Amino acid sequence: MEEHSDRLDVQVSVGDQMVLVRVAGEVDIATVAAFRSALWSAPARPVLQLELSGLRLLSAAGVRTLLAAHLRVRACGGELVLVDPSPVVARVLRVSGLHRVMPILELASPTEAARRPVVATTDLQLAA
Repeated sequence: MEEHSDRLDVQVSVGDQMVLVRVAGEVDIATVAAFRSALWSAPARPVLQLELSGLRLLSAAGVRTLLAAHLRVRACGGELVLVDPSPVVARVLRVSGLHRVMPILELASPTEAARRPVVATTDLQLAA
C-alpha cells in the first residue's frame, strides 16, 4: 500500500503483529488527507509504527491527524508508536505535547551505531 505525491510519500508494510508506515516529505493542509487515508486504511495490528525520519514538515493538521490516529488505534486495543522523528518534527511533537501522549522511539544515527562496540556471544553446548 502506498500513497505518493510530489510533497508526500507514504509506504505501508504489514506484518503479523505490526504495521510500519514510513512517511517522507511534508504533512500540511494540502497533503493531510492522503496521510490520514494511509493511516485509516492500515490493517489492525497490536502496534502501528510511524517512521518519521524522512518527514520535513508536520503542520497543525498533521498533529491533529496523529492524535486522532492515536485515539483510534488505542480504542481498538493497539498502540501507535512514533519512530525516529526528524529534528523539526521532534520539536513540533514537543511543543504540541504529543511526546507526552504517545511513545517516541529515537534510533541511534548510523554513525553512532557504527562506533558502538559489537559484542559477539556464543552459546556452545559441549557433550560431556
